[in-house]
Amino acid sequence: MTEEAAHIPFTAYRPNRRTLLQAGSLALLLAGKQHIAWGASIMAVRVWPAEDYSRVTLESDVPLKVKQTLINSPPRLAVDIEGLTLSPALTELVAKVRADDPNIAAIRVGQNAPNVVRLVIDLKQEAVPQVFTLKPVAAYQHRLVFDLYPSKAVDPLEALIQERFLDASSGGTPAVPTPSSAVAQAHDPLGDLIAQRSRPDSSAPAPAISPAAPPVPEAVRIAKTPGPTTAAATPTSSASVSATARKTDRIIIVALDPGHGGEDPGAIGPKGTYEKHVVLKVAQLLRDRINKTTVNGSPMRAYMTRDGDYFVPLATRVQKARRVQADLFISIHADAFTRPSAAGASVYALSHKGATSTAARWLADKENQADSIGGLNVRSQDKAVQQMLLDMSTTAQINDSLKLGTALLGQIGSFAKLHKPRVEQAGFAVLKAPDIPSVLIETAFISNLEEEQRLRSPAYQAKLADAIMAGIRQYFIKNPPLARSRSV
Repeated sequence: MTEEAAHIPFTAYRPNRRTLLQAGSLALLLAGKQHIAWGASIMAVRVWPAEDYSRVTLESDVPLKVKQTLINSPPRLAVDIEGLTLSPALTELVAKVRADDPNIAAIRVGQNAPNVVRLVIDLKQEAVPQVFTLKPVAAYQHRLVFDLYPSKAVDPLEALIQERFLDASSGGTPAVPTPSSAVAQAHDPLGDLIAQRSRPDSSAPAPAISPAAPPVPEAVRIAKTPGPTTAAATPTSSASVSATARKTDRIIIVALDPGHGGEDPGAIGPKGTYEKHVVLKVAQLLRDRINKTTVNGSPMRAYMTRDGDYFVPLATRVQKARRVQADLFISIHADAFTRPSAAGASVYALSHKGATSTAARWLADKENQADSIGGLNVRSQDKAVQQMLLDMSTTAQINDSLKLGTALLGQIGSFAKLHKPRVEQAGFAVLKAPDIPSVLIETAFISNLEEEQRLRSPAYQAKLADAIMAGIRQYFIKNPPLARSRSV
């Protein structure tokens, strides 16, 4: 120390209260960021394969920060996740990829750098990835989601054409139903295309028949329900109904919408039964019945909004049905309530004027939360377009939906307890297709132990499918579908 420095007086620094508070806040903020960046633990990993898209989910105790790169040749998505070290939970992803996943070939995981894990998703085809995060909701903590959409999306209407062609070539549903004079002027391009492909001299290539295609289901018979079910049966209806019925010259498409799926399990029964599994099985049984049925001479075809265990947003379910120009939309669910004594089946239609009961409003609010639980990438949605779609439903659609619901409720009530004796109405988002009669069926209360046991029974599932099929037939006998030209 120099002599000059020795004579400089020393003054102690005493920070005031504001300075101390600011310093403390900064320390807490830095600690929080450090926790987000370097303190993450993986709680679970999941892979959900589907034709529409495949989803990979990483669930963690804190938000994850990622950087992703899409490589086109060979197609793969490389993702660097900060704040992680390689753990057994992460390495489980490698084994979770299924061989039949249409989009993901394999997943590789490695420690790319200290506190940085690299995830590489090898793709079977070019894809459009969506990477987003979800905040904690329901039973989930923070989720990092990778949705991998194929660049060339499958056209659902074209898929129905292929199915109908296979049925025709195997001796199933007639390729071109005989047109009636009442609608002879409104031809069906779908039938024209099938007929063209069926001719030996057609220049159009015949579709390849997949060796894995499911066998044509056997014809089924509805027991203990009025009215026939087989394609050759004649409807036993009044003279006035017979006068109303007429043939059409086109395929009738029924959109079946098994509720929930994937990240959204729906309601869970006392014995651990998942709603999403039960309703998918009922929908698949109903699909088999629809695909072997004709109404007034027109063949029917079922279209599934989901045919596996994966999540489909509510608005997407509506869009799918509209894309195939469905004649009906039937959403299948299994209700749950806080009281285990609640029991019985219900059928719901849309309402613009408010719910017809407090229970209906409560259920609609609950079902409309599916997007937040299932995991919707809100950034990819055009909210204005979605809202317009959900506000376009007409009075005519609601009236037709009530007719359909009444027919279904009568058939289900022939063997099952009903929670309400009439069709209820509420603002279900999934019922808001403006041009398709749409209903939501609550098959039973899965929260009721006895009804959960019935829902798990294959025999009871078949009864439900039989009853819904009979209700569909009854509706179309009284309300024949209008002739429609479908662009193919």
